[in-house]
Amino acid sequence: MAVAELGVVVLDCPDPRALARFYADVLGGTVEGEGDWVDLKLPDGRSLAFQAAPGFVPPKWPAPDDSQQFHLDLTVPDLDAAEKAVLELGARLLDAEDRSRTFRVYADPAGHPFCLCAC
Repeated sequence: MAVAELGVVVLDCPDPRALARFYADVLGGTVEGEGDWVDLKLPDGRSLAFQAAPGFVPPKWPAPDDSQQFHLDLTVPDLDAAEKAVLELGARLLDAEDRSRTFRVYADPAGHPFCLCAC
Protein backbone atom coordinates (compact mmCIF):
# COMPACT_ATOMS: atom_id res chain seq x y z
CA MET A 1 0.00 0.00 0.00
CA ALA A 2 1.29 3.46 -0.90
CA VAL A 3 2.05 5.89 1.88
CA ALA A 4 1.33 8.97 -0.23
CA GLU A 5 0.37 10.18 -3.67
CA LEU A 6 2.14 12.80 -5.74
CA GLY A 7 0.59 16.21 -5.22
CA VAL A 8 2.53 18.60 -7.46
CA VAL A 9 6.00 19.04 -8.92
CA VAL A 10 7.50 22.38 -7.80
CA LEU A 11 10.21 24.19 -9.74
CA ASP A 12 12.39 26.72 -7.91
CA CYS A 13 13.07 29.80 -10.01
CA PRO A 14 13.79 33.53 -9.84
CA ASP A 15 10.39 34.63 -11.26
CA PRO A 16 7.53 32.16 -10.62
CA ARG A 17 4.91 33.96 -12.72
CA ALA A 18 7.19 34.29 -15.76
CA LEU A 19 8.21 30.62 -15.66
CA ALA A 20 4.61 29.50 -15.13
CA ARG A 21 3.61 31.60 -18.17
CA PHE A 22 6.35 29.90 -20.26
CA TYR A 23 5.06 26.42 -19.35
CA ALA A 24 1.44 27.54 -19.89
CA ASP A 25 2.42 28.55 -23.42
CA VAL A 26 4.09 25.15 -23.92
CA LEU A 27 1.55 22.88 -22.17
CA GLY A 28 -1.66 24.93 -22.03
CA GLY A 29 -3.54 25.62 -18.83
CA THR A 30 -4.07 28.59 -16.58
CA VAL A 31 -1.65 30.43 -14.34
CA GLU A 32 -2.93 31.11 -10.83
CA GLY A 33 -1.33 33.07 -8.01
CA GLU A 34 1.14 35.86 -7.49
CA GLY A 35 4.32 36.45 -5.57
CA ASP A 36 6.50 33.64 -4.26
CA TRP A 37 4.21 30.74 -5.32
CA VAL A 38 2.38 30.33 -8.62
CA ASP A 39 0.43 27.32 -9.89
CA LEU A 40 -0.09 26.18 -13.46
CA LYS A 41 -3.35 24.22 -13.69
CA LEU A 42 -3.03 21.96 -16.74
CA PRO A 43 -6.02 21.06 -18.94
CA ASP A 44 -5.95 17.42 -17.75
CA GLY A 45 -6.28 18.42 -14.08
CA ARG A 46 -2.63 18.04 -13.11
CA SER A 47 -0.58 20.98 -11.87
CA LEU A 48 2.95 22.33 -11.87
CA ALA A 49 3.99 24.85 -9.24
CA PHE A 50 6.69 27.50 -9.30
CA GLN A 51 8.36 28.84 -6.17
CA ALA A 52 10.59 31.90 -5.80
CA ALA A 53 14.11 30.93 -4.79
CA PRO A 54 16.38 33.83 -3.84
CA GLY A 55 19.87 33.11 -5.12
CA PHE A 56 18.57 30.51 -7.61
CA VAL A 57 21.36 28.87 -9.61
CA PRO A 58 20.19 26.95 -12.67
CA PRO A 59 21.28 23.33 -13.07
CA LYS A 60 24.15 22.62 -15.45
CA TRP A 61 23.63 20.33 -18.42
CA PRO A 62 25.47 18.30 -19.39
CA ALA A 63 27.85 18.35 -16.47
CA PRO A 64 29.18 15.04 -15.20
CA ASP A 65 30.42 16.75 -12.01
CA ASP A 66 27.15 18.59 -11.29
CA SER A 67 23.57 17.37 -10.95
CA GLN A 68 20.87 18.49 -13.33
CA GLN A 69 18.55 17.95 -10.33
CA PHE A 70 15.61 16.73 -12.45
CA HIS A 71 14.10 17.31 -15.86
CA LEU A 72 10.69 17.17 -17.49
CA ASP A 73 9.96 14.94 -20.50
CA LEU A 74 7.27 16.58 -22.65
CA THR A 75 5.68 14.34 -25.29
CA VAL A 76 5.02 15.97 -28.67
CA PRO A 77 3.69 14.68 -32.01
CA ASP A 78 6.22 16.64 -34.15
CA LEU A 79 9.71 17.40 -32.82
CA ASP A 80 10.54 20.02 -35.44
CA ALA A 81 7.33 22.01 -34.90
CA ALA A 82 7.59 21.75 -31.11
CA GLU A 83 11.24 22.82 -31.20
CA LYS A 84 10.38 25.91 -33.22
CA ALA A 85 7.59 26.80 -30.79
CA VAL A 86 9.59 26.40 -27.56
CA LEU A 87 12.54 28.36 -28.96
CA GLU A 88 10.18 31.20 -29.89
CA LEU A 89 8.82 31.10 -26.32
CA GLY A 90 12.29 31.56 -24.84
CA ALA A 91 13.71 28.06 -24.43
CA ARG A 92 17.38 27.47 -25.20
CA LEU A 93 18.62 24.46 -27.17
CA LEU A 94 21.02 22.25 -25.19
CA ASP A 95 21.33 19.10 -27.30
CA ALA A 96 19.84 18.25 -30.68
CA GLU A 97 22.95 17.19 -32.58
CA ASP A 98 21.59 13.74 -33.39
CA ARG A 99 18.39 14.67 -35.23
CA SER A 100 17.54 10.96 -35.68
CA ARG A 101 16.89 10.50 -31.93
CA THR A 102 13.33 10.61 -30.59
CA PHE A 103 14.17 13.43 -28.15
CA ARG A 104 15.91 16.80 -27.94
CA VAL A 105 17.09 18.67 -24.84
CA TYR A 106 16.36 22.32 -24.01
CA ALA A 107 16.55 24.70 -21.05
CA ASP A 108 13.54 26.72 -19.96
CA PRO A 109 14.03 30.48 -19.37
CA ALA A 110 15.19 29.82 -15.78
CA GLY A 111 17.69 27.17 -16.94
CA HIS A 112 15.88 23.92 -15.98
CA PRO A 113 16.54 21.21 -18.58
CA PHE A 114 13.58 19.60 -20.32
CA CYS A 115 13.17 17.21 -23.23
CA LEU A 116 10.76 17.23 -26.10
CA CYS A 117 10.08 13.58 -26.87
CA ALA A 118 8.39 11.98 -29.86
CA CYS A 119 8.24 8.68 -28.00
